[in-house]
Amino acid sequence: MKASELLKGLQYSVICGDEDIEIKEIYNDSRKVGAQGLFFCIVGAKFDGHEYIKDVTEKGAVCLIVQKDVNPVPGVLIVKVESTRYAMGIVSSNFYGNPSSKLTVIGITGTKGKTTTTYMIREMLMSAGHKTGLIGTIEIMDGKEVIPANNTTPESMIVHKKLKDMLDNGLDSVVMEVSSQGLMLDRVAGVDFDYGIFSNLSRDHIGPNEHKTFEEYAMWKSKLFTMCKTGIFNADDAHVDTMTEHAACKIVTYGIHGDYDYKANDHNLYNKDGHLGIGYHLSGKLNGDVLVNLPGNFSIYNSLAAIAVADLMGVSFDKIQAILKTIKVKGRVELIPISDKFTIMIDYAHNAVSLESILETLREYNPGRLVSLFGCGGDRSKERRFEMGEVSGNMADLTIITSDNPRSEDPQAIINDIKTGIDKTTGKYVEIIDRKEAIRYAIMHAEPGDVIVLAGKGHEDYQEIKGVKYHMDERDLIREILEEEDVTKICGYNNRYFA
Repeated sequence: MKASELLKGLQYSVICGDEDIEIKEIYNDSRKVGAQGLFFCIVGAKFDGHEYIKDVTEKGAVCLIVQKDVNPVPGVLIVKVESTRYAMGIVSSNFYGNPSSKLTVIGITGTKGKTTTTYMIREMLMSAGHKTGLIGTIEIMDGKEVIPANNTTPESMIVHKKLKDMLDNGLDSVVMEVSSQGLMLDRVAGVDFDYGIFSNLSRDHIGPNEHKTFEEYAMWKSKLFTMCKTGIFNADDAHVDTMTEHAACKIVTYGIHGDYDYKANDHNLYNKDGHLGIGYHLSGKLNGDVLVNLPGNFSIYNSLAAIAVADLMGVSFDKIQAILKTIKVKGRVELIPISDKFTIMIDYAHNAVSLESILETLREYNPGRLVSLFGCGGDRSKERRFEMGEVSGNMADLTIITSDNPRSEDPQAIINDIKTGIDKTTGKYVEIIDRKEAIRYAIMHAEPGDVIVLAGKGHEDYQEIKGVKYHMDERDLIREILEEEDVTKICGYNNRYFA
């Protein structure tokens, strides 16, 4: 393509060169640049692409997108823009044929619930015949392969490339998680969103390497609703007005406590044979009973968001109901049904807010005992360890402190920090460094009515120690434990998962 075609939709000035120059490939990694390439000079936390201009032009780059004043290079088109990150999104979309305009694109933003809701939506759309891709925290599904995700929202070059792959693979729609970082860093620049969903907002991602203040965090979240055609909002959330203040989209609402387009009434907890869920009556644009195969009030909100977009896309209510009855999301309150007498589940809760949320939710089911098993990551804030220890000590009947990803730190030192928090409470705890042995203890000492949550790892299938990632999937650990132990000693053993 000619550079002039790639630059459509951008405001820019030409420092030097010919806009009709032919471009074969686009790059943001100087190590990969090839002949007739276009290179984005991205200013990052550790590296500045402007410092690699000599290197990339020697490798064959014939076009540079810059945001700083640079010297002309003979025979090279240099284009200056306000933000090279934003330009990367627009140029990438043009390079791949503007794929988002040919797909139905659903984006979801919020502090919690994004991952679960994306899977709910995808399953509903698939049941109605939509061939639907996914871009999210766990993985990218492009209709041909499943790729583990590195970021909740990938860089814009990857986003547009995967949207093009989805089109080529015959998909007609995609649902994606849109993080505040993704919005702030223009990772979704150039994406044509049909639907945007706001789940909720709470204090998270505030720090020197993320957002300076909660207000800034909220502002970036709200950007999605200046980019989509229809916005679907949790109207019960305290910050919904911030999300809608500058919205340039049609507004659809959902929730429990008001006269909304999609409203849940008369919710009831479901607890049978170690299985937890929640039911409610739906009113508004749809009317009928709903049973969600996941516990807690947050499952009501997640399901309402999914119902709203599915209904707007023409999915029948009976298909919506059927999906919610059986929905499972890896690592998000994921039930591992090995017993009729107690419940064991895996959840990604890896900070104090999310751990408190899941424990509060599970407490509503009046368990015989609420057992919390978790560790904390190494090379991360000690405050998180203190806070998680205190939350678990206050809310769980028994805490099993173990390892998460110790990284470069001594696992026992991390456990000691967690104990500093739990010692502020009267909560009972045991400490078992080896995570498999900690899970073994939880299973072999389970009592009737126990609800056990393995927190922190969720969908992750590795443990990082001293710079090396070792395979460790909690589902595999549970299976191995069941193979190694006399299962008759396990309370109410009735394996419905590994059979």
